[in-house]
Amino acid sequence: MTTSPLLSGLSEELPELRALYEDLHTHPELSFQEERTAAVVAGRLREQGGWEVTEGVGGTGVVGVLANGDGPVVLLRADMDALPVREETGLAYASETDGVMHACGHDMHVAWLLGATGRLAAVRDGWRGTVVAVFQPGEEVGGAPKMLADGFAERFPRPDVCLGQHVAAAPAGLVGTRAGALMAGADSMRVTLFGRGGHGSTPEATVDPVVLAAAVVMRLQTVVSREVAAGQQAVVTVGSIHGGTKENIIPDTVELKINIRTATEAVRERVLAAVERIVRAESAASAAPKEPEFEPIDSFPVTHNDPAATASVQAALAAEFPGLTFELTSPVPNSEDFGAFGTALGVPSVYWFVGGADHKLYEGVDLEALVRDGIPPQIPSNHSPHFAPAPDPTLETGVRALLAAAGHWLAP
Repeated sequence: MTTSPLLSGLSEELPELRALYEDLHTHPELSFQEERTAAVVAGRLREQGGWEVTEGVGGTGVVGVLANGDGPVVLLRADMDALPVREETGLAYASETDGVMHACGHDMHVAWLLGATGRLAAVRDGWRGTVVAVFQPGEEVGGAPKMLADGFAERFPRPDVCLGQHVAAAPAGLVGTRAGALMAGADSMRVTLFGRGGHGSTPEATVDPVVLAAAVVMRLQTVVSREVAAGQQAVVTVGSIHGGTKENIIPDTVELKINIRTATEAVRERVLAAVERIVRAESAASAAPKEPEFEPIDSFPVTHNDPAATASVQAALAAEFPGLTFELTSPVPNSEDFGAFGTALGVPSVYWFVGGADHKLYEGVDLEALVRDGIPPQIPSNHSPHFAPAPDPTLETGVRALLAAAGHWLAP
């Protein structure tokens, strides 16, 4: 562990930081509805002193700028939105909003960044430069592009590097990343299948879109298994299917929501084409009266870590967490819009993962096995109603990681 002056006083602030985290977890807000969270963030930044705070960026986003002499500009980002998931963790500070939960750990991300901004504001003789703290709304639905479209590049200092991190279901205390492709790109679409409705007792007089949808869902399972090479990565998920109102009425339409994850543009094009081909072919095979409709929902590019900047971050993290860092051997299938900042601003970006799972869940699993085999299926992962990072030591680890990485550029 380093003796960076930025970390002085952090241990004394951890109880308050934990209270903040628990409060955020108890009061989750869906994408672009983060009014309370944004108010908490803006208020904390102003209390810390020195931050120039701008609210309402890209909807409910908050940006804080702290200038501290000549030096590089470092962007630090945290996302704020929760998910439409009913919490089943049993925590004393579980969500009080029915059907909404911080199932992806964005409450932890906000607490991390506020912990880091607090140290930066308090220990200004330990660094030089400018920090742009970005609290982003709507990561689950593409909030970064909305902040950029709201004049981000013109309104705030242009960074020399963009840094971000995400809590993961790995053992608490571990920190890992890789250069190049880190997270898959994602495409989501809404597909409407058309039939001809009628009475459930006379299906021969109808074209049943429910049966058509079932055929589409099953056939889509062959895209990855039969059209993507074994050494390539892709995931096709039908996460939502809706149609009909009553058990004895055959409806006119069924709606599917499909999510596609790929790690290269070539595989992305192949999978997207296969999905459309299958949907159209199954519609034709069912004698659908109308061609299916495809509506894009959102699209995230591959999260790419700049090699040179990543090497600097890895060195800083290794010095801060000796023996607790690891390098991913391949991109993970999850997706992120964090990379939109670096891409749009034309600067390098680095993203990494911070473990948050209780070590008791990992008895008998060593680090080498974890990197090789991935998160064991019995451990609740992000987006699970049982996902619950262990605050200790995850809160402290995340703050230290942010400050260690930023410190490479902000060293006086």
